[in-house]
Parts: sequence; structure tokens; C-alpha cells
Amino acid sequence: MRKPEAVRRHLPTSPFKAKVEAPRKHFALGDRVTHDAYGLGRVIGVEGEAAVLVDFGSRQERITEPYSGMFNL
Repeated sequence: MRKPEAVRRHLPTSPFKAKVEAPRKHFALGDRVTHDAYGLGRVIGVEGEAAVLVDFGSRQERITEPYSGMFNL
């Protein structure tokens, strides 16, 4: 059994820059989106912060968080 890794915190005296956390993506019903693999689509369902259902015309796909490759238009 392994221990979970400790979270490293940035020390103010460190010569290295602190890591910047990327902003979370948020999608709402009706949003027009583009996906690297599926193309243009429209959000038709939102499952909290976990996933969105997108209609790409010829198919519907459930895209899960972190929504890599999907962007708002």
C-alpha cells in the first residue's frame, strides 16, 4: 500500500516560478463548441462539472472533464 503524494507548496524564497493552474472550462446548455476529434457541435446536456453531452450532427458524444480538445466558440 502506498501513501498518497504530499502536495508541494511554493516557497516565497524559491528562485523558480510557481506553477499556474489552468482555468477550468465551463459549458452551458446551447453553447457552440469545437472538438479536435469530432468537429463543431452544440451542448445538449450538462452533468454538473463531470461531463457534457454534445450533438455533433451525425453523432452525440459524452465528453468528460477535463474536456481536452474541446473549446467554446
